[in-house]
Amino acid sequence: MFFKAIQEDIRAVKERDPAARSTFEILLLYQGVHALIMHRIAHSLYKKKRYFIARLISQVSRFITHIEIHPGAVLGKGILIDHGAGVVIGETAVVGDNCTIYQGVTLGGVGTRKGKRHPTLGKNVTVGAGAKILGSFVVGDNCKIAANAVLLKPLADNSTAAGIPARPIKVAGVAVQEEKEEINCDFSKLEHNLKALSRRVEELEDMLVDKKQIL
Repeated sequence: MFFKAIQEDIRAVKERDPAARSTFEILLLYQGVHALIMHRIAHSLYKKKRYFIARLISQVSRFITHIEIHPGAVLGKGILIDHGAGVVIGETAVVGDNCTIYQGVTLGGVGTRKGKRHPTLGKNVTVGAGAKILGSFVVGDNCKIAANAVLLKPLADNSTAAGIPARPIKVAGVAVQEEKEEINCDFSKLEHNLKALSRRVEELEDMLVDKKQIL
């Protein structure tokens, strides 16, 4: 099972990184693969409650690869951590099969409570460079998170999210109009308020004119 998972990780690099030339090169030079190999060893020890040695291996991996994966995190097969520097994956995070994670990504928790506190990524999820996914919620299958986005809420299958905080901008390839509609609605409210204010100003001017005439 361990070697099968590593084979799938190498396959992922071959299929999704055009710079990869051979299995030997990937095994020898790709720090994302090194981090995954060491994590899979650490995770197997973590499941056996050998927490100290598991954490020690993960810290050695962090020092060598600049990729920090807690040994408690559950990672599927066929994962590509591309470039990888600065990636942080928390203890209760789950990453589904065939996900792609770029440099600077954080799968983090919020708060200090025990239990599930990190995100769960479905299958075939792509997380762009510098993106942050924070909290205990599910990102659906086939989703894309834009570079530098900060996702704080669940995301439905086949969605693309961008922004801070991140919002769906596409679902199943179709652009989401919600944000535009909200802006139009805000402009309508502003126009209504300006008209009401203008009428009030006119009323006050008329009152002043009447007072002057009386005086």
